[in-house]
Amino acid sequence: MSTAATAPQRRGRGGRERILLAAAQLFATQGINTTGMEQVAEKAPVSKRTLYAHFRTKNDLVLAHLQDLASSGATLESVLTREDIPPRERILGLFDPGSLDRPTAETSPVRGCPFIDAAAEFPDPGSAVHAYAREQKLRMVRLVTALVTELGCREPTELAEQLVTLADGAASRAMVLDEADYGRHARAAAEVLLEHALSASGE
Repeated sequence: MSTAATAPQRRGRGGRERILLAAAQLFATQGINTTGMEQVAEKAPVSKRTLYAHFRTKNDLVLAHLQDLASSGATLESVLTREDIPPRERILGLFDPGSLDRPTAETSPVRGCPFIDAAAEFPDPGSAVHAYAREQKLRMVRLVTALVTELGCREPTELAEQLVTLADGAASRAMVLDEADYGRHARAAAEVLLEHALSASGE
């Protein structure tokens, strides 16, 4: 899941950056397909000519938005690459309220994983947006697999799939229920899975 930016300002930012900030907020609050390019240009604010100079099509903008989220460290998966906390805590960090996206203020609705949201709005598996979302979800399971392998767990690939399924499911339910700390339920299940895997490894 991502932490979308607040309303961008004209001063002090380049056109492309302002466009991506505007798109991030609009996509998070009202969805991708219901957001028009004119809305993005107005919110950025930039001229439509500038918008289309940077992003030839809306699909190009959506893909760039997802790539920007992935590189910014503002998504659900970003906790997995933090080297300042132990592997087990990185995994459990997937279920913390801070990993969920609130696009603007405390009163804003909770959003789910932006990659899952994008894949749902671009259901064709062959589309560039859907393919990129799938790539990020596969990267997530690779990261978790590496962490549970480091912990010494047996059958790390299977365990990783179970853990990311819990994380994605919790994020989706948190969005539907608008409950930022819903992940606590999945975290409890993840702790049981990890404890069982670690105890089995020590037999």
